[in-house]
Amino acid sequence: MDFDPTILARIQFAFTVSFHIIFPSFTIGLAAYIATLELLWIGTGHERYHRIARFLTKIFAVSFAMGVVSGIVLSYQFGTNWSHFSRVVGNVIGPLIGYEVLTAFFLEATFLGIMLFGWNRVPRGLHVFSCVMVALGTTLSAFWILAANSWMQTPAGHEIIDGIAHPVDWLAVIFNPSFPYRLAHMVTACYLTTAFVVLAVGARYVYSGRFPEEGRTMMRMAIGLICILAPLQAYIGDAHGLNTLKHQPVKIAAIEGHWENVPGESGVPLVLFAIPNEETESNDYQIAIPHLGSLILTHSWTDTIQGLKDFPRADRPPVAVPFFAFRVMVGIGMLMIAVGWLGVFLLWRRRLFETDWYLAPLQHIWPIGFVAILSGWFVTEVGRQPWLAYGILRTADAVSPVEGWAVATTLALFVVVYGIVFSGGIYYINRLITKGPEGAAVEPPMGVPTRPLASANKATRAAINNPGE
Repeated sequence: MDFDPTILARIQFAFTVSFHIIFPSFTIGLAAYIATLELLWIGTGHERYHRIARFLTKIFAVSFAMGVVSGIVLSYQFGTNWSHFSRVVGNVIGPLIGYEVLTAFFLEATFLGIMLFGWNRVPRGLHVFSCVMVALGTTLSAFWILAANSWMQTPAGHEIIDGIAHPVDWLAVIFNPSFPYRLAHMVTACYLTTAFVVLAVGARYVYSGRFPEEGRTMMRMAIGLICILAPLQAYIGDAHGLNTLKHQPVKIAAIEGHWENVPGESGVPLVLFAIPNEETESNDYQIAIPHLGSLILTHSWTDTIQGLKDFPRADRPPVAVPFFAFRVMVGIGMLMIAVGWLGVFLLWRRRLFETDWYLAPLQHIWPIGFVAILSGWFVTEVGRQPWLAYGILRTADAVSPVEGWAVATTLALFVVVYGIVFSGGIYYINRLITKGPEGAAVEPPMGVPTRPLASANKATRAAINNPGE
């Protein structure tokens, strides 16, 4: 059997980076949330903030550890599977990764131990400061990684000498044309991902009647963040799309499933659904809204964009993956907005904690942020193909001279090991969630049912979920 080392190396990196991105995206938002809880605890003196922060710190520790382990694997793959990539663009990418270590990792390493093990062992102010520094470190990590990835998408501040990229302006390298949009889009996605995990856990507690005070606090804080960030993310995504249209028009053509501008027709339709057919260079079973694509992409009713047929076949990305992944991401974004605004409405009507048709599905909504991030990552990375560094190095030219069977073997081992390790990690996190915050009241007051059933009268439900109101 023949193994294509390029395809296998791409699959292996896609598999490992997909696992890895789940955990940093969660810990970036979770670290910021824990720091916020600690500041609220200091400012208000309410112990529930302290209990939630200590509870979430345990989950943060497990997620952080799995993120570090999966990230180490990626670093090795640059040398084992993509040595030509390291040779051609290592002068630029290498220092950016090094800056991440010198700033983010060192900052996290300095204060992480105090954050995880300093409860009741160090002064309260020092512990809060450590949580803030860890949150800053995780954000700095995102800054440098996105600077490196954005440079691969929109290279700037370099010169090519004998086929090798050399930096000439580090500010232009870091703050390349797509970097501000990618950083804002990704960090907001991290916060939304964490908010939906917190919301789901809070809904689980409220719906079951366990840890009601902590559950209510988690839900209120999560909904408050979601109702602001979800619409903001839609705006950031639109700005990011316009930037991509300017610098990577073929990616936008693939995302939109736009093959050509038909003579005599004006405007670009918005394709809601289709099955892109690369052989016929058309869409099968297309459902589209005329002119709406132009309105979104050009802010004009009649202007057009370049179609896929305007680019040589060798320069086009695979169309199906970015086309469908983008629609998954946007669909989840609309769902996030709906969940946030509906939650605010129910909170305003003082019915949030008694509305079973809202609470019941909310317990299981925690994965949607991760799915949205993975979908966006597939849009970004697959849509960049066939380039690894856009306009500088093609993916096919970056692969190491490694036998295909060797890549296939390590890929199989990764699947097995990752399946075991990360299944165990997720199982342990679920056990922590089931156990709940230490020192919290597990059950509602005496004489009150343990779960706010839909058939319970309003007085009973209010006693569980709105004590003292």
